[in-house]
Amino acid sequence: MVIKVYLATASGSTAIKKKQQDVVGFLEALKVDYTEFDIATNEENRMWMRENVPGEKKPSNGIPLPPQIFNDQNYCGDYDTFFNAKEDNEVFAFLGLAPPPGSKEAQLAEKALVLQNGKDPEEHHKASQRCQSYPVCTLLLCEQAEECNGDSAAPEDLHKVSDPGEAAEESEESMKEPSEKEEEEEEVENKTEDAEKPVTEDEEEHPVTEEEEEEEPVTEDEEQGEAARES
Repeated sequence: MVIKVYLATASGSTAIKKKQQDVVGFLEALKVDYTEFDIATNEENRMWMRENVPGEKKPSNGIPLPPQIFNDQNYCGDYDTFFNAKEDNEVFAFLGLAPPPGSKEAQLAEKALVLQNGKDPEEHHKASQRCQSYPVCTLLLCEQAEECNGDSAAPEDLHKVSDPGEAAEESEESMKEPSEKEEEEEEVENKTEDAEKPVTEDEEEHPVTEEEEEEEPVTEDEEQGEAARES
């Protein structure tokens, strides 16, 4: 992005010259890269500036006076708005640029972020580092840890919730359960097969009685007769 400053190098107005010098000098002090476009010697620059200044920013006569500041094709403002941004330490925001790290404007932007979100950027960064130290910690746990008591959740609590040892025990139990279920299913299948086994015709015609199941006791006479036959 290029900052464009439209000015008149051959202006007869002392006030306009002073305003142009203030804008250019402050941009150089901030080390902001910019390009000057002279409307006094270049009619094309004059027409482009007049056409691209928004209507509500033009004076009553419709002719905007230099200096006018743009960020590429985007209009930033005139000297008055630039001066207000300078007083509020918001020049980079006025130009549509990110403030350099460590600058006063960057510090003010961080404070504004704290007031808006209620969180300190440094504390937010520390919380994200704590979450990264626990591999099982999920994004939901990170958010809960930040929101709980102003981001004061102890890392030990996160460790208890996301202990890898507990996760391993749960996985072992889940592996054992299927084997027990398989044994129960096999027993049920064996019982159903015995119950569904067809009965043959011989078994239906000659059912086994209780008397047949119990063998009759052998008497002493029968034993002696069998011994005599064998001799």
